[in-house]
Amino acid sequence: MVFRFLIIVFYLFSNVCISQEKEPTPGVNDVITDSLIDGKPAFVQTIRAKIDSASVKDLKDLEMAALFDEKWRLEVYNSTLFDTIYKSVTELSFEPVDYPELPTDTLKARLKELDARTPFNVEYNPALESVIKSYLKHRRKSLQKLMTLSAFYFPMFESELDNYNIPLEIKYLAIVESALKPRAKSRVGATGLWQFMFSTGKMYGLDVSSYVDERSDPIKSTEAASKYLARLYKIFGDWDLALAAYNSGPGNVTKAIRRSGGYQNYWNIRPNLPRETAGYLPAFLANMYIFEYAEAHGFKKYKPEVAFFETDTLRVKQMITLDQVSEVTGVTIEELQFLNPSYKLDIIPFIKKENYTLRLPNAAIGSFVNNEEKIYAYAKAEFDKREKPLPQFFNASSRIRYKVRSGDYLGKISRKYGVRVSQIKKWNGLRSNNLKIGQRLTIYPRTPHVTAKSSSSKRTTSKALAGNITTYIVKNGDSLWSISQKFPGVSVQNIKDWNDISGTKLKPGMKLKISKG
Repeated sequence: MVFRFLIIVFYLFSNVCISQEKEPTPGVNDVITDSLIDGKPAFVQTIRAKIDSASVKDLKDLEMAALFDEKWRLEVYNSTLFDTIYKSVTELSFEPVDYPELPTDTLKARLKELDARTPFNVEYNPALESVIKSYLKHRRKSLQKLMTLSAFYFPMFESELDNYNIPLEIKYLAIVESALKPRAKSRVGATGLWQFMFSTGKMYGLDVSSYVDERSDPIKSTEAASKYLARLYKIFGDWDLALAAYNSGPGNVTKAIRRSGGYQNYWNIRPNLPRETAGYLPAFLANMYIFEYAEAHGFKKYKPEVAFFETDTLRVKQMITLDQVSEVTGVTIEELQFLNPSYKLDIIPFIKKENYTLRLPNAAIGSFVNNEEKIYAYAKAEFDKREKPLPQFFNASSRIRYKVRSGDYLGKISRKYGVRVSQIKKWNGLRSNNLKIGQRLTIYPRTPHVTAKSSSSKRTTSKALAGNITTYIVKNGDSLWSISQKFPGVSVQNIKDWNDISGTKLKPGMKLKISKG
């Protein structure tokens, strides 16, 4: 309380001094050598006199805004939540947009329907109309991709939001925050689908370590965002204001309320909010409208490559890499990275009392569980090899320098040279899967590679198979991984590439070409 009183004293003193016409301000030495009155410095007595002379009205805070502040302090006093979600929409223009395909009267009617069935204030205004029409006119391709991607993420979002009695429409907030990219990272370090800062993620139970960043875990981060939003709504009692506070911090919202003279409707306090927050709710509402009326605007509902309900998780019993999981299950490394985005180095650690899980397509769960002992033994053997010298220290002649081209990604390059994604990352000191066109990569090919130009994968395959080839006939109970284990140095992906297999299913009697070289 003493600290708060001093802040108020300083604030009032500053205002009183400003209101005086060029009143001289004592210098530093004048303050130090000032005389004492009743045992206190004279300048303190002067401040108190000015406070006493101020009117009662000047000293009153806006009671409702002060109550919001107090509730927030009680919830998380002296926390870092004010700095949490900083990913924002900063460059929205609210100029009129010519888009005759959506008449204003039609938009008004649809917004009225949305307003009736959601807890948000979805009232028509020219600024919102501008954002909606701008998105429809200039961002159709991006919106279509997001709609396809949302078919995977939205079911899990809705489940977590419902657990905390959060409006299901909040799922559209993740579009504004991260464009549904689990590993999205803002310029200030906010990370994940819901853009949590490091300290805030820790506060809400999200594990962030060298191996793991649960801010990128779709389910765990959604649970954390739900808890945070529930607290904000408890304080403000309004979902529009809760979203504004989620973006810029509760303090900025209460300041905007004060500066507006006590208004509580988002649109009335918007001119007093930070620039990025002023565009935040319009962007959210615009995305909600477009998604809710997607078919009316000609968007297609495509099925995602992997649906959430077609996947399941299992708890790992030993450290294992996504590369190793790909080897034994036949699931591509890209799909595993998509399903398990919280593992920063593509390594799932094993730590007692921690519950680290692996998400797989349902079709791969059974074979993994049925072969757990063999799989973990294989993973351990692979880890044991790590102590051996890297190729660059003893076999420089086998090294090639690869220049990244448009359309390249680590999984594609790794398959091209018969190596693993983790190896390419290790050889080149890569901490993420991101590549830049023109970037040079050091690679130590495991299998012969066709250097001549070739227009078909079949030509590359036949070259890699040339020489020592055998034919294997598939038996009952065989899997790509069990077959690969019969031939040293052969991976699941090798067998798939050599035999033009896209999935993981095999039929008894099927003939497979295997290169023993």
